[in-house]
Amino acid sequence: MSTTGSKRSLRKLLWARGLRAFGDGYVSLLLPVYLIGLGLTPLQVGVIATGTLLGSGALTLLVGWRANHFGSRALLLCAAALMCATGLGFASISSFWPLLVVAVIGTLNPSSGDVSVFLPLEHAVLAHVVSDRERTAAFARYSLVGALAGAVGALFAAAPEFLADSLKLEAGTLYPLMFLLYAALGVASGFIYRTLPAAGAVATGVPAAPLKESKRIVYTLAALFSLDAFGGGFIVQSLLALWLFERFELSIAVAGTIFFWTGVLSALSYLVAARIARRIGLINTMVFTHLPSSVLLLLIPFTPDLGVVVALLLARGALSQMDVPTRSSYVIAVVTPPERAAAAGITSVPRSLASALSPFLAGYLLGISTFGWPLIVAGVVKIAYDLMLLATFRTVRPPEERVAPP
Repeated sequence: MSTTGSKRSLRKLLWARGLRAFGDGYVSLLLPVYLIGLGLTPLQVGVIATGTLLGSGALTLLVGWRANHFGSRALLLCAAALMCATGLGFASISSFWPLLVVAVIGTLNPSSGDVSVFLPLEHAVLAHVVSDRERTAAFARYSLVGALAGAVGALFAAAPEFLADSLKLEAGTLYPLMFLLYAALGVASGFIYRTLPAAGAVATGVPAAPLKESKRIVYTLAALFSLDAFGGGFIVQSLLALWLFERFELSIAVAGTIFFWTGVLSALSYLVAARIARRIGLINTMVFTHLPSSVLLLLIPFTPDLGVVVALLLARGALSQMDVPTRSSYVIAVVTPPERAAAAGITSVPRSLASALSPFLAGYLLGISTFGWPLIVAGVVKIAYDLMLLATFRTVRPPEERVAPP
């Protein structure tokens, strides 16, 4: 593919990422309020969040193992259709068990990051259209677009409240329209994916293949990412918002503003992460930015003042996501080109599959106490992950760190 064609494909993927992140941004905040309004308990909200992550993980694992048999464009189109169906399901169903079924087979994302089947497919495409030296910066742009769009989506979550005030309605009556919009965003993403080249979304000259040479390193990374994902599942944005609602009685508008600014800080941190990685390496960047953010997480439940809590959340937002583009870049870098799609899929699975149990446990803990035990558990688990990652992979360097620049 020509340089112009590669850049065009990259821009299309960034647009699709932005649309999906916008939908995830407001749905993750509205979801707990919407479900509680339907009469569900915090535990049931946690179960539905678990269902979304469990289903996404299973589907992502399947894509990771079988990606070499299908073109990326076809798989992305199928995922976009599933996103549309998910929005329609949540807009029209009000009973717990049918909602759980839709959550398991759909693409709904209760977290602020992307844990869906879209992720490994788009990562594989991105890796094919940039050079090794440009790869981390490209992933940073990808993450930047997602974080900014997600932040705007968090602000947009307050739209039903503002419209309800203007129209003299209950805000809850407008929530189904937000899920219909989510379905429409899936349709729009599908139209974008449809314009990608048919052959594997991007022609690379190297056919995709299942894991062989890199199996050991990928499975080790997947195991470590499982630990991080398990900890992260306790503080998915939907449940963190539910804790704020219960502990401080915040409105959706206020919570949306908080998550908007944490999202903006996370977005800016992606650009800083790429620069730091050039100086100290990908693994060091992942660990030494993520570790202090986990310590901040431990401090939040012990703070009774909302202002201090917001300050800690903002500080954590500026640090906690720097490992996202660096982690994605590292996984792609340490495997052979034919194995990239499989590696991206298999290491993405922990972001949903291994974290699937955590929201259920977090919902249970929130149902019995507003102290913030889910944040404590998440902080401890994430610190353990950081230390284990550094000990295991500090000497395994990607190509750009092994070869001196000309």
